[in-house]
Formats: sequence, structure tokens, C-alpha cells
Amino acid sequence: MKKVNFEKGTIMGNILQTALPMLVAQVISLLYNIVDRIYIGRIPEVGTAALGAVGLCFPVIILIGAFTNMFGMGGAPLFSIHLGKGDRRAAQSIMNSSFRLLLMTGLLLMVFCEIAAPGILRLFGATAGELVYSVPYIRIYLLGTVFSMIVTGMNPFINAQGYSIVGMITVVMGAICNIVLDPVFMFVLGMGVNGAAVATVISQLLSGVFVLRFLFGEKNEFPILKQKYLPTAQGEAVFPYVKDIAGLGTSSFVMQCTNAVVSIVCNNMLIRTGGVLYVSVMTIISSVRQILDTPVMAITEGSTPCISYNYGARRPERVRKAMLIMSVMAILYTLLIWIFIEKQPVFLLSVFTDNRELLEMAKGPLHLYFLAFIFQSFQYSAQTVFKALNKKKHAVFFSIFRKIILVVPLTLLLPTLFHLGTDGVFMAEPISNVIGGCASMGTMLLTVLPELKRMEKK
Repeated sequence: MKKVNFEKGTIMGNILQTALPMLVAQVISLLYNIVDRIYIGRIPEVGTAALGAVGLCFPVIILIGAFTNMFGMGGAPLFSIHLGKGDRRAAQSIMNSSFRLLLMTGLLLMVFCEIAAPGILRLFGATAGELVYSVPYIRIYLLGTVFSMIVTGMNPFINAQGYSIVGMITVVMGAICNIVLDPVFMFVLGMGVNGAAVATVISQLLSGVFVLRFLFGEKNEFPILKQKYLPTAQGEAVFPYVKDIAGLGTSSFVMQCTNAVVSIVCNNMLIRTGGVLYVSVMTIISSVRQILDTPVMAITEGSTPCISYNYGARRPERVRKAMLIMSVMAILYTLLIWIFIEKQPVFLLSVFTDNRELLEMAKGPLHLYFLAFIFQSFQYSAQTVFKALNKKKHAVFFSIFRKIILVVPLTLLLPTLFHLGTDGVFMAEPISNVIGGCASMGTMLLTVLPELKRMEKK
């Protein structure tokens, strides 16, 4: 398969060659969970209740994603920077270390969460009636943890080598399997909610096998678990560059963890101010958000290898151009999506439920939640640049700033102190988008552009 050559070609061409297959992969990756929710919401008689119960499992799934991103998104930019420098020894060591960390962490998380699932879900606000659906679902889902983490965590390294089509296929294969198996297990075999989890695990297993086949195959220029380039210094033989990977990956980890915290806080406040049905509303809106976030994430993440490689190769003019193209594309996309939501809210909501009462309840919150969506592109673009250039402190701070310093307090204060009820929970997101997006973009421009100018002079 054709490789993307970050050494040559136009910046726009490099970004699109990476971002478009990544977009396809991420859109289809959503189907692992989105298709489950679509079918779950349509289970006769219990669909709405089951959808809310599965929504309470999101923080666990987000936590797994946090560790995946920590070692995958933390290692891949460093991998690209060292490739740009021509240091293949360091690049292979980073890739090997990330793989081992993903494998070990996946096993530990699976065992811990399997044992602690009921207690964790109660902590997230699950009632006895919801535990009937959520505990079996999450325990089955967790069986695919290792394969899920390897697929998601190692795909950035496959993309960084220029094999974006391979990265796309790894996800497409599993998603198609999931779409086909969901109705079979849920309705034909009568397994209901549990059938959705079984279908997802089988799909993750299929994708995992394909990724491992590539990593241990001939096309992978940086073989996994081989000691050719690994340093032998004491303490670094198994996990070389672990501090650098974890340091940069902390940003992605914190972002995912804060998403879990926000999810917990939102669910609890919605139950207190509006009742359990509003958890189903938030589950639907979160699902819509996942779909709409995917293209802008593909744009920004697809730009990362290009930015990192040229930064390592000390080509500031190409770095600046990549930053500009990425930001403009992200802003235009989020603007168009905001207009679409204003015009067609029911179209998006009806994908996940045909319950008229739920649709009417969700229209207002959807408008509130996406009120300042365009400012989210500022956050994504700035965070991508910080991670791509190995700016650990900035990346971590702004991950914490928007969610923990802004969203959580706003979610707690707006419904109660300002007497906004459930509307206050949904308003926390746009307010944080404006403040957090402007702060991160402003900081990025004031710190990164002068550095690139100094690099150009040298």
C-alpha cells in the first residue's frame, strides 16, 4: 500500500492523505458504540431505560480510552519527531515501549474493572434497576479491553509511518463486523443489551488481530518486541522513553479522565434536577457529539504526523503552514455543523430514539449544548499543536482547564445557585468552549509562533 511521504509533497496533500483515511476509520470506529445505542434505544418496552443504564457505563469506557491515548497519542508525536530528526533507533524504542505499556495496562484494567464493576457503577449514580442492565453489559464489554487498546493505541504509529490506509482498514473491518452482529445477538438470539456487548467484543478481537498482523509483519519498518534498537540502560530495557511518553500522553489522559468526571457530575446533577430520563437525554446528546466531533478530530489528529515530522526536521515554514491549514479546516467545519444543528436538530436526535417524548425533551438541551461549538475548534487545534511539538505543560494545563476548572464548577453552580435546573447542566459546555478555546488558542499563538520564527533565523 502507498505510503504518505512527509519529507516531500504539499502540506495540504500530506494532511489530507492522512486525515481522510483517519476520518473514515474514526467515523466507523464510532459505530462500535453508536450502533449499540441505536439498537438498544429500540429494544421493545425497556429501550429508554436500558439506554440510560448503558450511558452510566460511559465513564468506564472513557477511562480505558484515557490510558489508551496516554500511551498511543503520547508516543506517536515523539515517534514522528525522531523520524524527522533521522533517529530511527529512538523511534523504534518509543514504539516498542508504547506497545508494551498498552498491553500491560489493558490486562490490569480489564481485571480490576471486571471485579469492581458494580461498585464503580453505583459510584456513578446507577440505581438497582439500572444495574440490571449496566453490570452485565460492562463486564462483557471489558473482555475486549486489550484488543481495543492495541487497535486504538497503535494506529497513530501506523499512521505516523505513512500507512494511513492500513490504519483505516483495521477499524473498518471490526466496525462492519459489529454492525452485522449487533442485531443477530440482540434480537435474533434474544440477548438484548448483553448481545450488543458480545458483538462489540468480537469486533474488537477481529480488529486487534489485523493490527497485530501488521505490527509483526514485513511492512512495519519498526518491528515490535525486537531488541535491535532498544537501549540497554538499567531500568529502560522494557519501557524505554516511558517518562517522555507518559509526560506528553498525560494531556490526552487528563482530557479523557476529565470527560469521565464531567460525565459523572452531569449525570448526577441531571438526576437531581430533572430525573433519570434526563440521563437518557444526555446519553443521546453525547452520542450526537461523538459523531459530530469525529471529522474535526480527524483533521487535527491527521495533521499531527506532518507537524511533528517537520518540527523534528527543523522546517518551521512547513510547520506554520500545517498549523494554519488545520485550524482553518476545523473552524469551517464546526461553523457548518452549528448551522446544521440549528436547522435540523430532530434529524440528529432521531438516529438514537423514536420516543416522541424523549425527542421533544432533547431539542432544547441540544441547542444549548452546541451553542458555541465553533470555539471547540480553537481548543482542538491548539491542543494538537502543543502535543505535536511536545509541549507537555501547555497540553496538560489546557486539558485540565476547560473540563475541571470550568465545566465541573459550572455544572454544579448553574443548576442550583443560578436556579437554571437541567438547562444549567447543558449550558456549562458552551461557556467553557468560549473561555477554554480562546485561552488555549491565544497561548498557542503567543508561544509557538515566536519559537518557529527563532528556528527559521537559525
